[in-house]
Amino acid sequence: MGEKLICNNKKAYHDYFIEEKYEAGMVLKGTEVKSLRLGKANLNDSFAMVRNGEAYLHNLHILPYDFGNRENHDPDRHRKLLLHKAEIVKLFAKIREQGYSLVPLRLYFKDGLVKVEMGLAKGKKLYDKREDMKKKDMRRDLSVALKERQKSRD
Repeated sequence: MGEKLICNNKKAYHDYFIEEKYEAGMVLKGTEVKSLRLGKANLNDSFAMVRNGEAYLHNLHILPYDFGNRENHDPDRHRKLLLHKAEIVKLFAKIREQGYSLVPLRLYFKDGLVKVEMGLAKGKKLYDKREDMKKKDMRRDLSVALKERQKSRD
């Protein structure tokens, strides 16, 4: 089957250096999956924490399913992440270090299952963000100049 993207967290790449990526499943209710199939999710400001040897995703907002009635879920509940025990132990050790966070990067369907790509992230300083913006502007200016040059040749 393949992957179908539900939502991205573009802000994560702006605010953090992503050092490692992990793929995790999530424990979801039926109406949450139906809402995700419609693309009604928001990863902004979400993060993961490890408590009691288990990983949980916080602040993932999944809108209630329109036809869910009384079976609907709480849109902002904490959702358990499905990771191997060794991965959880490794992530917990890294998160305890100063400056590291576990941030969701994207939410997608893979072979009919909902997966979340998590990134082990270290926060950027303001000057790092400015440097990234300068590089992005330079790349955009270069591509525009190349397109104009290509048009002038034709």
